[in-house]
Amino acid sequence: MTESAVAELELIEGDTPGELRLSGQLTIYNVTRAQAEFGAIPPADLTSIDLSGISRLDTAGAWALIQLKNRGDAALVFTRTSSEIESLLDSVTQAMPAPQANPDDRPSFTAWLDQLGHRVFAGIMFLRALMGYLGIFLHRLARAMRHPSEFRFTSLVHHCEEVGLKAVPIVALMAFLIGIVLAFQGSTQLRQFGAEVFVVDLIAISILRELGILLTSIIVAGRTASAFTAAIGSMKMREEIDAMRTLGLDPAMILFVPRILALFVMLPILGLIANLAGLFGGGLMAWIDLGISPAMFMTRLVEGTSVDHVFVGLVKAPVFALIIGVVGCHAGMQVQSNAESLGRMTSNAVVTAIFAVIVADAVFSIFFARIGI
Repeated sequence: MTESAVAELELIEGDTPGELRLSGQLTIYNVTRAQAEFGAIPPADLTSIDLSGISRLDTAGAWALIQLKNRGDAALVFTRTSSEIESLLDSVTQAMPAPQANPDDRPSFTAWLDQLGHRVFAGIMFLRALMGYLGIFLHRLARAMRHPSEFRFTSLVHHCEEVGLKAVPIVALMAFLIGIVLAFQGSTQLRQFGAEVFVVDLIAISILRELGILLTSIIVAGRTASAFTAAIGSMKMREEIDAMRTLGLDPAMILFVPRILALFVMLPILGLIANLAGLFGGGLMAWIDLGISPAMFMTRLVEGTSVDHVFVGLVKAPVFALIIGVVGCHAGMQVQSNAESLGRMTSNAVVTAIFAVIVADAVFSIFFARIGI
């Protein structure tokens, strides 16, 4: 290797074979010509670069050095570097995009099995994290019962208003319309067999046992899980949760317990409201379409509908409330320090909460069918 000059940079042959010594400045102003000089050196003839003579190095020069290091198969090393140069080289190395391999059009069975295993493991870890947050909530709730002064009753009332009272109009309207649809569709089918009166049983069992609490929980999951994630995630982005810990405050006691407990209290009430609104809508449609008077509707409802259906529907509400609250709080705590993460976790919380509610409802249905209720 011979000595040459590139603007204010000098390439000097080192004392040992394969060593190159740089002297001067390697910046954006001479990086193009420096790359040309580097390219003229065969990769096999270069094993180390002495950077002790570099007086100035910017990100463009660091990029050129990293490109030179990565071009050959030999393990090229930088020697006699300062802490500033090492820090700059590390920063540029981390910022460089990682090469992406072209995906195989037809992945092998082993690759598919590996991907499936990773997804199953990620799902198990996610369920474990949710169970951990449920445990945190139950522990803080038990502590609040032992030390009532730590419980924030004002926060509980506020969240009861947010998740319960403000959700009454949309829940009642939804159930009312569902009752109308069930009555209309049921009457159309049952009229063919002269069994129009059984539309009352259809409405009562469908709403009281399944649709009333399920659709209410889905609406609440869309409203509340996203609200919990957005609120807690925004606090995490602004480092307010770290500030709470610094002040000796427990974020779980302040943020989780009032929200989840408010859902636990208000969701059964919303379920009752949905049941009443659905029965009212179904009864109104049965009166208009089939001529079943309100008195006849009530008589058939009382005589033909067991109270077990009401029990089956309402016993699901506390479980659905825990699912929605835990999912929303967990997603909020996973938000990173950027708005993109907040939006992604909010969407994930809604999808996860709705999916979990539907799965839990299916499990409840199988369980109650097995025990004959």
